[in-house]
Amino acid sequence: MTRVTTAQARKWLPGRGRDAHKGSFGHVLVVAGSKGMTGAAVLAARAALRAGAGLATVAVPASQQPIVAAQLPEALTLPLPETAAGSLSAEAAGRIQLAHRDRGYSVAVVGPGLSTHPDTARAVIGLLGSLDVPLVVDADALNILARNSRDSVRRLIARRKAPCVLTPHPGEAARLAWLKGEDIQRDREASAARLANEFGATVVLKGRATVTTDGERVYLNSTGNSGLAKGGTGDALSGMIAALWSQRLAAASRNASGDRGLEAAALAVFLHGLSADIAVQRTTEYCLLASDVIETLPLAFSRLT
Repeated sequence: MTRVTTAQARKWLPGRGRDAHKGSFGHVLVVAGSKGMTGAAVLAARAALRAGAGLATVAVPASQQPIVAAQLPEALTLPLPETAAGSLSAEAAGRIQLAHRDRGYSVAVVGPGLSTHPDTARAVIGLLGSLDVPLVVDADALNILARNSRDSVRRLIARRKAPCVLTPHPGEAARLAWLKGEDIQRDREASAARLANEFGATVVLKGRATVTTDGERVYLNSTGNSGLAKGGTGDALSGMIAALWSQRLAAASRNASGDRGLEAAALAVFLHGLSADIAVQRTTEYCLLASDVIETLPLAFSRLT
């Protein structure tokens, strides 16, 4: 078990070559949002761009695309088929596959603000089974997985050609493990490692001293404060993980199977908490917003560079 320090985080930070271009730092796909929940998509994509991704595309229900585009001019958008409730329909998975063939996404975030509508659930399962890029699986995508049997989830992830990072809070982890939240919290390191080994994925168990593990190596975070206990901060973290993972993959010039996302996730958790620690110097833990964390990221990165 290793506690992440500034020195360790600095070693994990991807480099930035002077001759680089936007394609050098990866293209993050954010599959997120539904009617009334577009903020989750915006926060995840904005955090991905702030954390250094060269490009970000936000895939949202078609009716919600103008809302997202108006709030995030730096990102591309991908309007998708939707249900009558304003969430992604089952056909969305196929449309995303076609877009991937054209644009070549590096890493995808799936889940923030999606809803658990039955058609949306089919889209999520379809994506996990067919989109062969590294995935950061968060929020409603985790809740959708938890509604399936553990065996089916294991098989689904095992069949993937690219790795996954799962980012549950204790309640989501409990649903995935068919346990109670207090069981997860009783031994957070062991709980996260069990989930990682069971599903063959890297797990980020959020909370105080966030645990990041691939089932063998375990990293405990040393940054952050109670201001992060607020809606939207997890969406920002997912975008950061995807951005740093995509940059590490590009810098290493290796395919997705060579990097399970462990170091990218642990680095993102550290920077996310560090940004919150810096932000509360100008506000308070009561008042901290997810957008404050994203806007303070340049100062957090500067501590490492």
